[in-house]
Amino acid sequence: MKSLLFIMALVTLFSFTAFDPITDKERTELLSYRESAKALLLKETKGLSGAQLNWKATDSTWSIANCVEHITLTEKSIFDWAMGTLKEPADPAKRTEVKVTDEQVKGMLESREQKAKAPETLKPGGQLGDYKKAISTYAQQATGFEKYIKTTKDDLRNHFAKTPVGTVDTYQLLLFLTAHTKRHTAQIIEIKSMPGFPK
Repeated sequence: MKSLLFIMALVTLFSFTAFDPITDKERTELLSYRESAKALLLKETKGLSGAQLNWKATDSTWSIANCVEHITLTEKSIFDWAMGTLKEPADPAKRTEVKVTDEQVKGMLESREQKAKAPETLKPGGQLGDYKKAISTYAQQATGFEKYIKTTKDDLRNHFAKTPVGTVDTYQLLLFLTAHTKRHTAQIIEIKSMPGFPK
């Protein structure tokens, strides 16, 4: 009888720890962050003409269409990276390597003060076809990401990745993904405000 009670206690403890990967608050905040990033990008690109989408301030800078393609390619790349971290065993001991908060991850990625060069594979070059194809692919991906966030039972806080802002957990890597989108949506807003942008 005592052994049965002990086993039942272990099962109960396991059910409250191993399968509670993120809190309801964390899930809600990540989902809200994702949805706000998507809404802003779609708002800032809606109804733009071909001339506006493809306008560049200089030959070496990106157009709005370029930004959308880069966002779409990068979101898939980072999401795949995040899913890859889950293939390794969870390792709570690595949490001591995480030196940045969720808010710091968002702030560092959203800020456009520090410039960075995109990897060649994520540079816009027509990989997704034209703008309509790119924005359609983006929207489909975003829906899939949001579904994952709503339903996942993955242990997002005990898997980790090394990033340009330091070691982060997988939850923070999904924040990283979304902050990157906000960063380049801010770039789109900048482009629209530049002298010479088609009216």
